[in-house]
Amino acid sequence: MGRCSLLLLLLASLTPGAASPVSPSLRAPSSLPWSTSFRSRPTITPKYSIRYIQQKVDHFGFNIDRTFKQRYLIADNYWKEDGGSILFYTGNEGDIIWFCNNTGFMWDIAEEMKAMLVFAEHRYYGESLPFGADSFSDSRHLNFLTTEQALADFAKLIKYLKRTIPGARNQPVIALGGSYGGMLAAWFRMKYPHLVVGALASSAPIWQFNDLVPCDVFMKIVTTDFSQSGPNCSESIRRSWDAINRLAKKGPGLRWLSEALHLCTPLTKLQDVQHLKDWIAETWVNLAMVDYPYESNFLQPLPAWPVKVVCQYFKYSNVPDTLMLRNIFQALNVYYNYSGQAKCLNVSETATSSLGVQGWSYQACTEMVMPTCSDGVDDMFEPHSWNMKEYSDDCFKQWGVRPRPSWIPTMYGGKNISSHTNIIFSNGELDPWSGGGVTKDITDTLLAIVIPNGAHHLDLRASNALDPVSVQLTRSLEVKYMKQWVTDFYVRLRKLN
Repeated sequence: MGRCSLLLLLLASLTPGAASPVSPSLRAPSSLPWSTSFRSRPTITPKYSIRYIQQKVDHFGFNIDRTFKQRYLIADNYWKEDGGSILFYTGNEGDIIWFCNNTGFMWDIAEEMKAMLVFAEHRYYGESLPFGADSFSDSRHLNFLTTEQALADFAKLIKYLKRTIPGARNQPVIALGGSYGGMLAAWFRMKYPHLVVGALASSAPIWQFNDLVPCDVFMKIVTTDFSQSGPNCSESIRRSWDAINRLAKKGPGLRWLSEALHLCTPLTKLQDVQHLKDWIAETWVNLAMVDYPYESNFLQPLPAWPVKVVCQYFKYSNVPDTLMLRNIFQALNVYYNYSGQAKCLNVSETATSSLGVQGWSYQACTEMVMPTCSDGVDDMFEPHSWNMKEYSDDCFKQWGVRPRPSWIPTMYGGKNISSHTNIIFSNGELDPWSGGGVTKDITDTLLAIVIPNGAHHLDLRASNALDPVSVQLTRSLEVKYMKQWVTDFYVRLRKLN
């Protein structure tokens, strides 16, 4: 039975009035920590030391000897040499301190796992810049920004830690990551199985490439989130695009739109309207990703269940264009001005500055080509087909490079990964990236957990009193399997000795 089915059955057993009983063997074991550890533990303030390691700019060539300082964080408050473990966060596209502060799950389980926590910063992000201020100057300097080079950085760092920290040499390492970091965690286990005993890949869309999944699956999930969060919500948004177009074409339309939406930079030409609509669409996508059950500050400061809050302004879809735009402003204000401090809305920014926009733009133009499309019928967005030539031309214009859309499946196996072991793929049903994720067990050790009412890597966030039972159970299952990996490691180690 798949983990998805197991989790749903566990939920059924805990729901009052559940229609069908659950086999005792599938009920939440009393030894799992969800009912005590995760629910009662107070918020932990991360305390870590900041360190650096010299890394080769190019791990795979022999002509460049240049090195750079990779930043990483270490916390060993609960680490035990006897029977302990190392939880290694595979850093993604941003400042590693920001990711550390938003990965409370590792801090919550550190004592239970007797774990040393390591957060490794991804090259070209945060302070880990191979060419300093020149790192983004041109494609020649950016040529070493690849997943392969990043994984090699992680491999060298683990070997360095085991060599230099007394007691760490013979300890099991588990890779953890969320989103792109989750993809890296899975790929790290696949490429370096001798260095990590397993991986937790949360919200990791490793199949959002080429034609492994339909390109429209992402926008359909966003639409489902909005349609389930309020009557007429997704339909109102679907109708809003034409309302914007009609208003923009009227005499004073651009000025009126700029004032109605309180834009920091006024619209001056019709071409600005498409950028405006793209910005609004990205806002709805981000809201679906961070639709957490409590107040949060991941991409922006937000209320609990922010999609439901937004949908309050879209109860009626058949309204005049001007009222539709005022409703859109109120909805956008939930995302961009929940704190009440913004004086205007900036169409050039949709998320925290801790994310590395430049680096990710380059990666999306080389290896990380993840097609998305919409048809405006089965989703709430304007029709937009996937045009690889247009995409490639835009990349060449911006960076002077052409994408290789088939390289990631070639490098990491696409859907042919059954030869690998010990990877947990977790996905929230609310997360649009789940459409490109692994949502069914592949083997007995390549496991999938689907989290009802879960948004983007909710399971990696710190425990919260408002967490749905689904994510509490998910974390319990994840700890259960990670403990088993650690036990298996020490059993093998004793046999070797």
